Amino acid sequence: CDPVQLSLFGHRFMGIAEQMGRTLQRTSISVNIKERLDFSCALFAPDGGLVANAPHLPVHLGAMSEAVRCQLRHWGDDIRDGDVLMSNHPQLAGGSHLPDITVITPVFAEPGASGSAAVCFFVASRGHHADIGGIAPGSMPPMSKRLAEEGAAIVAFKLVRDGRFREEEVSELLLAPGKSGVPGCSGSRNLPDSLSDLRAQVAANQRGISLVRELIAEYSLPRVHAYMRFIRETAAEAVRGLLMRFADRRGWRSSAGLALPDGSAGEVGHRKMAVEASDRMDDGTPIKLRITVDEATRSAEFNFAGTGPEVYGNTNAPPAVSHSAVIYVLRALIDDDVPLNQGCLEPVTIAIPPGSLLHPSVGAAVVGGNVLTSQRVVDVVLKAFGETAASQGCMNNLTFGDATLGYYETICGGAGAGRGFDGRSGTQVHMTNTRATDVEVLERRYPVVLRRFSLRDGSGGAGRWRGGCGAVRWLEFRRPLTVSILSERRTLAPFGLEGGGPGQRGINLLHRTDGRIVSLGGKSTVQVEAGESLEIRTPGGGGFGAPDAAEADEDGTVFGPVPVPAPGGLAASQQAERVPR
Repeated sequence: CDPVQLSLFGHRFMGIAEQMGRTLQRTSISVNIKERLDFSCALFAPDGGLVANAPHLPVHLGAMSEAVRCQLRHWGDDIRDGDVLMSNHPQLAGGSHLPDITVITPVFAEPGASGSAAVCFFVASRGHHADIGGIAPGSMPPMSKRLAEEGAAIVAFKLVRDGRFREEEVSELLLAPGKSGVPGCSGSRNLPDSLSDLRAQVAANQRGISLVRELIAEYSLPRVHAYMRFIRETAAEAVRGLLMRFADRRGWRSSAGLALPDGSAGEVGHRKMAVEASDRMDDGTPIKLRITVDEATRSAEFNFAGTGPEVYGNTNAPPAVSHSAVIYVLRALIDDDVPLNQGCLEPVTIAIPPGSLLHPSVGAAVVGGNVLTSQRVVDVVLKAFGETAASQGCMNNLTFGDATLGYYETICGGAGAGRGFDGRSGTQVHMTNTRATDVEVLERRYPVVLRRFSLRDGSGGAGRWRGGCGAVRWLEFRRPLTVSILSERRTLAPFGLEGGGPGQRGINLLHRTDGRIVSLGGKSTVQVEAGESLEIRTPGGGGFGAPDAAEADEDGTVFGPVPVPAPGGLAASQQAERVPR
């Protein structure tokens, strides 16, 4: 294929997803989507494979392909021009967790067509809705034990049928948790915002359809599909090259004496290489990974055998989340300018034992798996590749509200260091890519005062290259509210690599009006009174390399120990943000 045309089509496909994101941000009403940018938009092939995405949330993008495929399997030929599909079930519909609602629209080359065979593309948007019911305002309950406690679960629903937005029917779905009989469960506490955001997602998808049809009219459907395949093949070849270089660097043998399936490294052309890595959640549950690279097939297996069992809590993660973590790391390690798409996973097999933390049963609680366990899976994959120390390993999920409102945010922390670079401080790492709510918006729309938002100086791990510093976010509440914190790395510190030191653990402190300071642990729900405040100190990233070593780079620059930042270092305003292009 023509490399110029390949680049052109790659950017055109990505441009469609970016324009969808702009439309969604402009037309949405909630703080979550309009201000924090907690959404993703993407373009998919007729088989549901990812074609292109905008630079939104990695935890969404790897999982959305399965969401599209689930709807294809469910509806079959019962889809037509004018239908819009909706789902959020993590185990049965390719979801990540229940607040993330996916809206999918089939694209037909001919208006008025019907049937899955006539679909030429799919466009989809996934947005985090601030409240879809459940046992806690914000629909991120730290203490949930089953999926039914986390809000409305939707396997397959036509949000729009024959061009009509089904407001009454979708309202019933979002209010259903309050009628489920589950103790303490409520329906959506802010139904108008959810309905408005769902309309915004439909509008974003419609924008994507218009742009796809323009592209087809300009180049013809066969040519557009041909370059879609070429782009996926290019991504697959880039990943194969990455895997081969990794195995060459490590040596075509079992790392640290690991036993290979065939018992030996083998001859050239038939060699294999295996590495292992592991980490533990704060409750002690292990996440284990073995990567085996096969020279003959130029492919790899990512096997999570040995990972702990499903937990009686909500840090279980559906398989789509692990797929997102793997595709994110592979794309991050590729130096070439290749769009993230389904081709990145073609040379890869992912094996996850059923019944484990990463493949839980249908009714298991999973709200924390998407926002906590996903980060730990990324840390383990990067550890196996030997690329970076652990990040903060968490999204520091804060929710608060009452019967009339629900607010949710993630809080930045420290990134892990790698060979040749320090970890970034006060940033949304890896699987999240949202931004902090502007203080003016936060204080105007919600009964809170932001007392402090700064870097947590010295919290990054020591090393030749230091881990990034965490953050301090301190909120005072102006009226009685239910407040929940769902976080990790409060017990086990983010690890360093190659002799680097660990980052500091996080801590969540409730400041009572009588002067008491109470540690809430990593996961807690508490009732607060007016004037009480919550101080969240997020974890730092791990360091890389022995802190007392020095090394000359290729250009002669000498790298040595980096001093701890002085008090009053980088301003909180320097936190990395994602702005749609």
